[in-house]
Amino acid sequence: MPSSRLPLQARWQIQYTGPLQIDIDVDVFNVDLFDAPAETIALLRRRGVFVMCYFSAGSYEDWRPDATRFPAAVLGKELAGWPGERWLDIRQLDALAPIMQTRLDLAVSKGCDGVDPDNVNGYANDTGFPLTAADQERYNIWLAEAAHQRGLLIGLKNDLAQIPALVASFDWVLNEECFSYQECDLLLPFLQAGKPVFVIEYELAPAVFCPQAQALNLNALHKHWQLDAYRVDCREWRAHP
Repeated sequence: MPSSRLPLQARWQIQYTGPLQIDIDVDVFNVDLFDAPAETIALLRRRGVFVMCYFSAGSYEDWRPDATRFPAAVLGKELAGWPGERWLDIRQLDALAPIMQTRLDLAVSKGCDGVDPDNVNGYANDTGFPLTAADQERYNIWLAEAAHQRGLLIGLKNDLAQIPALVASFDWVLNEECFSYQECDLLLPFLQAGKPVFVIEYELAPAVFCPQAQALNLNALHKHWQLDAYRVDCREWRAHP
């Protein structure tokens, strides 16, 4: 069952670029695992904020401090539009597990409440590897178990098609642009399981999707693509008379 530390209905923020602006009234704050100072995470937690820590579990990023740990054999095609980032061969768990376990240990040492592993839908992309849905499901469940073993909660990022198989293993779901693609209904198994749903929209105006988000009880934000401090939270949004 999801922890009471993570509310079903939450005002939240996600910020990865620019100076972290933490003087806002939110229940949940999503920060970059490597970039966010432990002192900032501690300050948020003292205020009762649930802190999610982001890292990529399905791609290699050449700017990360542990980039040299990835063997060449696990590196696939570049992610379109993301220079310096390449898909990982998630079938090679013997090679990837020690790296991801160290990242989860870092999340523990920094005081994160939970982790937000990204790019966990490689099987649905052109990775350079013949990944299957079964490969992805196995890897994602391994991630969830490794997080839970450390007392961390963990969210499922996108990977809509596998929600029925994975909802029991994850504590929340974070989706990008389900309103833009008209696929938010696929997220509802998390709500039905009593677990929160977080949504980010980049292109649609808040007036277009916030009423739907409120009706569906989704925790939805309007954000810039660079995930800076800007936010419009649908739980705070009101239509102009």
